[in-house]
Amino acid sequence: MIHVVATICVETGKRDEFLEIFRGIVGDVRAENGCIEYGPAIDIDADLAAQPAVRLNAVVVIEKWESLDALKSHLVAPHMVAYKEKVKDLVRDVELRVFESA
Repeated sequence: MIHVVATICVETGKRDEFLEIFRGIVGDVRAENGCIEYGPAIDIDADLAAQPAVRLNAVVVIEKWESLDALKSHLVAPHMVAYKEKVKDLVRDVELRVFESA
């Protein structure tokens, strides 16, 4: 199993607009071959000592895929290409971390 944590930093004040567009692709992604889990999350203040400052302009996408090939296919799926075009002016930076079960 492949685990992915994608952190998307958006332009100041644009997180809600970004999330509205992002939620539009979630169903298509979850229907892809090999997708086990896929969804956006945002920081909350949990009042835990180890927690860094809350990021108001970040969206974290938590994903699980059956294989690396399934993940790679996802990244070039037509709905993902269209999504990237729609959000290109909202996104400042993307960091993708890919893990395997240990």
